[in-house]
Amino acid sequence: MGTRAGIRGRWRSLSPLPPPGRLRTLSLATLANTVGLGLWVTGAALYLTRSVGLSPTEVGLGLTVAGLVGLTASVPLGGLADRRDPRALRAVLQLAQAAVAAAYLLVGSFPLFLLVATLDALLVSGNLAVRAALVAAVGGPEGRVHAFATLRAVANLGVAVGAGLAGFALVADTGWAYRLLVLGNVATYLVSAALIMRLPAYAPVRRTARQKPGQALRDGPFLAVAGASAVLSLHWVALTLVLPLWVVTRTDAPPVTVSAVLLVNTLLTVLLAVRLSRGARHALPAAATMRRAGLVLAAGMLLWAATSAVPTPAAIGLLLVATVIYTVGDLWHAGAGAALAYDLAAPDAIGAYQGVDTLLAGLARAAGPAVLTWLILDGGPLGWLALAGLLAGTGLAVPPLTRWALANRCEPSSTSGQPISSST
Repeated sequence: MGTRAGIRGRWRSLSPLPPPGRLRTLSLATLANTVGLGLWVTGAALYLTRSVGLSPTEVGLGLTVAGLVGLTASVPLGGLADRRDPRALRAVLQLAQAAVAAAYLLVGSFPLFLLVATLDALLVSGNLAVRAALVAAVGGPEGRVHAFATLRAVANLGVAVGAGLAGFALVADTGWAYRLLVLGNVATYLVSAALIMRLPAYAPVRRTARQKPGQALRDGPFLAVAGASAVLSLHWVALTLVLPLWVVTRTDAPPVTVSAVLLVNTLLTVLLAVRLSRGARHALPAAATMRRAGLVLAAGMLLWAATSAVPTPAAIGLLLVATVIYTVGDLWHAGAGAALAYDLAAPDAIGAYQGVDTLLAGLARAAGPAVLTWLILDGGPLGWLALAGLLAGTGLAVPPLTRWALANRCEPSSTSGQPISSST
């Protein structure tokens, strides 16, 4: 019995799933959703090229255009989450995403692909803002950053599981195998929506004064802090796009090292996301954490730069050590960014402000591939040095920007996020 209890205790300490309750329900919905994401992301390019018959150029162009158009949905749908129950709104969006995901089975030409991909991107972008509003309602002012970190850990686990399952379709390499990936993604949206509806309904925001349209987009101090966080989010492009190309073109490390790097990042995110989010629940401590994140991320960039000048064993070791350092900075940035986006938002417009935060991060990540591939793959180690300087300087700027935002923040004028049903 003692051995069994010890095993259960160790599993609970490693599992990203929280104890039973509302956050557990939301985590299971996220797990289902991200298993589907892992299925789709892993097999999408092959499905669209080998099964549908699109060219790689058409796929890349279509996804880029769709992604940019999709960003326009984040602010209006985030604002809608302030005026409607965010739980019901997210469930509806999940059902809509299931329908659009199924529509990929009907794609047979580039124009139809562009239409479906654009609808998908609009729903994804808007759903991120609605999800942030729902997380704020479920976690409450003191628990929303913890909830955000928990969901990030669960999401990484889900994507990893989905990617592993997608491997069977890639091995089969048939049209039906790729279509099963699409159907699997559809099914996970439906499961996620059903789980979300097990949460209680949350009352919409009650305002004491009429909110001006576009308030979040005109909040200069908030835009400055969110913009700084968006600049720091370029590190994600460096990890997922630039580093793999750097490894195979500028270092003596074998290509399989890329898989090891991404695996280390995923495992550490699952294990450490919640732990490293502690201490950054509110704006000022979060700003200090963001400053620390910028400096640590910069150190990771410098170590990655050094991998081009050392022999194979040292290059492999540096890549892995730098990835551990990078992941700590990544998790500090994620937790602090969530805390700042929540704590600096107008209390009666949480969803709209999360939409603006999502929009700015999306713009940075849209520009990132072109900018960073030119800067680093053409510029070499000096490009990494420039990126490190940008990340460090941005991190150092966040505390004074946050103090400015706090000095200009409106006093709370409403209450929101109260459940109107106690069922789960």
